[in-house]
Amino acid sequence: MRDITYPPIIVTAKTAFKVLGQRFQMTGTENVPREGGVMLAFNHIGYVDFIYGGFAANPSGRLVRFMAKRELFDHKYTGPLMRSLHHIEVDRGEGLASYRTAVDYLKAGEAVGIFPEATISRAMELKEFKSGAVRIAAEAGVPLVPVILWGTQRMMTKDHEKDFSRGKTISIHVGDPLHPTTENAVEQTAELHRIMSGMLDTAIAEYPADEQPPGAWWVPARHGGTAPTLEEAAALDAAEKRERAAKRAAKRAAKS
Repeated sequence: MRDITYPPIIVTAKTAFKVLGQRFQMTGTENVPREGGVMLAFNHIGYVDFIYGGFAANPSGRLVRFMAKRELFDHKYTGPLMRSLHHIEVDRGEGLASYRTAVDYLKAGEAVGIFPEATISRAMELKEFKSGAVRIAAEAGVPLVPVILWGTQRMMTKDHEKDFSRGKTISIHVGDPLHPTTENAVEQTAELHRIMSGMLDTAIAEYPADEQPPGAWWVPARHGGTAPTLEEAAALDAAEKRERAAKRAAKRAAKS
């Protein structure tokens, strides 16, 4: 693919990291192959995960094509940018087209990024995974590499004010490649979830203690933080979904 926008975006991002005085804890980046198709599966805790997720593949010289919700492509500002970076549009009501595009990208030797949780986790730990990551990697015949991000939620996430103050640590942990098969996607997805849960626990444990005080809002409850539990977060997600549906219905009613 011809990339005109991606290289300057990377330079801009790295400059922003320096301006923000960010420190990086990065492990396992050698697990991202330098060539050939590869699927990267990320946890999802904040709105800037795309930026830092792509950075996980930077030491291998790879450009990650993320699977992202259609709304980003429909937006008058982010839409042209997403298309110029060759990201993959996902319509949650009709996912077959994005599935096929991802498989085609991978067979062509691209690196594709996916968030198996589909949406941001308010609990700051892993929600239930969709099976798409495993199924797409298996059909394309490429490795599936798990990646855990930690610290990105401190800048921009659901229910909290933006905070781009200086000096934050960002953790990026890349796990060993998995090799999904076309059999029993549910079981393999559960294994991916188990592996990434362990990686997340490690990322939290190794994060600088002076930046992660007891009771921090952005730390999972089971790690001593005050983030909602998975059950509480599910209730908040459901309420948000109902509110959005009501707003869409009101707009349709107003138009008619």
